[in-house]
Amino acid sequence: MKLGVNLGYWGAGNDADNLVLAQEADRLGYSVAWAAEAYGSDAATVLTWIAAQTSSIDVGSAVFQIPGRTPANTAMTAATLDTLSGGRFRLGLGVSGPQVSEGWHGVRFDRPLVRTREYVDIVRMALSRQRVQYQGEFFTLPLPDGPGKALTLTVHPVRESIPIYLAAIGPKNLELTGQIADGWLAIFFSPEAAGEIMAPMVSAREATGRTMDGFDVVPTVPVVLGADPVAAADAVRFYSALYIGGMGSRERNFYHQLACRMGYEEAAGRIQDHYLAREYDAAMAAVPFEFMDRTSLLGPPDRIRERLQAYADAGVTTLTLAPYAGDAAERRRTLQVMVDLVEQAGLA
Repeated sequence: MKLGVNLGYWGAGNDADNLVLAQEADRLGYSVAWAAEAYGSDAATVLTWIAAQTSSIDVGSAVFQIPGRTPANTAMTAATLDTLSGGRFRLGLGVSGPQVSEGWHGVRFDRPLVRTREYVDIVRMALSRQRVQYQGEFFTLPLPDGPGKALTLTVHPVRESIPIYLAAIGPKNLELTGQIADGWLAIFFSPEAAGEIMAPMVSAREATGRTMDGFDVVPTVPVVLGADPVAAADAVRFYSALYIGGMGSRERNFYHQLACRMGYEEAAGRIQDHYLAREYDAAMAAVPFEFMDRTSLLGPPDRIRERLQAYADAGVTTLTLAPYAGDAAERRRTLQVMVDLVEQAGLA
């Protein structure tokens, strides 16, 4: 089981610290550093900055928003990043949600599965340096009855194939991920629920005669070291409440739906009620410790080491860590401790 680090969003006053964190992960032999985007910093610029100041760690988008770029533009960015980094780029994609897609990008959140499939088709076509011609429900290239030409990407990526990951939560999206992606970017991953949650993805691969061998299962997992797991969980309460309660509308919040599928429907309802009423402290207080404990690594090193085996047994191949507590020095120390714990558990 390899290790990654998730740097989250840029521009929150932690930019210098996150660069140092990525450099420390590079020094320690971490496999990949991921950067996110929503409606602030864009991931491509951040990853270029990170790649320029590291030597061996991969850099990955977690994620590029599908409504924010045309597939051809994403292929251009991916090829350029792969070239500049010396073959270290991983392309993570996601449809975002209705609020961001329609409110920020002006793109209707309509039939996201079909849009994603077409998008990945075109990106792969462009990255393989085929002449791009496509007739789909959402994308038609070139446009008919106009001056457009079918073009070929002029940049040569370092690798023959850039790995494509999908951020998927719902069963249908997980099925699609198993069909068309090289890896899965997961959130609120619980080893205890993994078998049920991952079943559509595993079945989709089996239906096409493939196994999970070579498929990268990549959950982002908050990690907080401390003597008391319950106290450590306080560092991830805001994160849990924000996503379950506020990342979407009452009618359409994929993270809320995931918490419900994991058996926390009553708690998820309370979290959402409080969050949408702007009762943020109450929303955080409503997050059950058990939920945070199942989806995070909390407490003293010995407890976390024992927990790592559950992630490996659940099929995790790249455990991406999000150090959630302490100053920059403490978070760098967390990266070192996690390397030691993976080695002690015999999972390196």
